[in-house]
Amino acid sequence: MTITDDSRKRFEELYQTVLDASLYAKDMQKGVERNYKEDGSVLTRCDLEISKMITDTVSRLFPEADIISEEEVTATGGNAPMTFILDPIDGTDVFSQGLASFAVSLGILDEDRMPVGAMIAAPRFGIAEEAMNVHLLPGEDLLLNGRKVGQKKESGPGLRQVAFTSHDIGGFDLTRFKGKTRTFGSTIIHLLLPALLEEFDGTVSQPCYVWDLAASHAVLLKQGMDICNEDGTRLEYTDEFLYGRKKCPMCTYAGRMDKIQEMLEVMGRRR
Repeated sequence: MTITDDSRKRFEELYQTVLDASLYAKDMQKGVERNYKEDGSVLTRCDLEISKMITDTVSRLFPEADIISEEEVTATGGNAPMTFILDPIDGTDVFSQGLASFAVSLGILDEDRMPVGAMIAAPRFGIAEEAMNVHLLPGEDLLLNGRKVGQKKESGPGLRQVAFTSHDIGGFDLTRFKGKTRTFGSTIIHLLLPALLEEFDGTVSQPCYVWDLAASHAVLLKQGMDICNEDGTRLEYTDEFLYGRKKCPMCTYAGRMDKIQEMLEVMGRRR
């Protein structure tokens, strides 16, 4: 996928919209009111406002693209050259409680449904900074808060830290795992950590939706990592996962392939 000068300007305008949306969420967080969807998940007015803000911008800048948002169905299910995957606020539950680990997340899939781009803004979850803003355009450098990120050095055998999603950690057998576990409440954020921080070797996620994974998956792939299902197969962006708005069929493991194999061996689900 090639970026032209014209498309780069449009991508940069879109990235600024994502940043603006994250700062708006930060400003609104003190007065947020929790509501609930029919499935019991948390919904706030801020989710809906940010979804409209970003989907309107994508539609204006990239009218040829499909958009899959957690809060809106705007995708055609056709053969679009790009598909944008939006989570207006990933970690809405912690956001609505005033906690820091939430993010505005926009992933980009190419025409082959490969995650190739990410715009992620976590305004209160910095790495020794106030914010953690991730910028990855298709085929270009990975930037964190405006600075280029190199690939991590390979570590030796053994798992140091693994991040889990907030549900079902008790459903895993950790008796052979000697490292540390972390839980943040945002799947997008915890999937970023193996790609950005030396101490994190991988993540384990419960079955979740495409908007919980796509943007961070692009960053992982850029860093020589991947996401695999618990049966060892690679995560695929099927019609059901994308346009059917269904959860991926099983738990997923993310990191370098050797670390994924270690996680599969020492922390499988209890049967």
